Amino acid sequence: MLILLPPSEGKNQPAGKSKLNLTKLAFANQLLDVRTRLVTKPLATAPAAKAIDVYSGVLYQALDWGSLSATAKSRGDRSLLIVSAIFGVLRPSDVIPNYKAKIKGSDWKSVLEPVLDGLEADLIIDCRSSTYAGVWQSPPGRTVAVRVFKRERGKISVITHLSKKYRGELTQEILKSGKSPKTAAELLKIAEKKFDCKLIKAKGNLPWYLDLLIS
Repeated sequence: MLILLPPSEGKNQPAGKSKLNLTKLAFANQLLDVRTRLVTKPLATAPAAKAIDVYSGVLYQALDWGSLSATAKSRGDRSLLIVSAIFGVLRPSDVIPNYKAKIKGSDWKSVLEPVLDGLEADLIIDCRSSTYAGVWQSPPGRTVAVRVFKRERGKISVITHLSKKYRGELTQEILKSGKSPKTAAELLKIAEKKFDCKLIKAKGNLPWYLDLLIS
């Protein structure tokens, strides 16, 4: 299982003596050249902390990493990939500084595709926003993209900003579950414990969709 997350615009300011070390980040060998080009001197010397502690936006508040058990955190360390404008993709435990940047497909698309295409995962759960989804298209047949809709008075409408909250809650639910889902059907069973939702089968170049219906 892989869970793809966006970063967050809101970030905590790291404290302490830890500094960025590009050679210790996930996929260091494959992504070092681009990271070196994008990291400015101030970022290289700024205080740093684990990515999961730096990102502080709505999704990460809902994920509530600190409340997870050691087992759930271990599952998250193995399965979460956070897309980043400066670092490409990160694991939760990767140590990074606070930064501000907008992702550019020209920086990352050609570099990330061979790296991420080579990852083995029975199921890829895509919680990215459209801004970050463009740098890598995961195989549609084993990808479930999470969408969030509001249901009110019999009408369905798209939820935009608050969709991050519900994707964070879903991610927490997945990490807390006793077993990582290997199929879209198994993911649906986990999601149904917390959400009213439906699963739409992959078709052609389109992935599976897990639609969360919020009343």
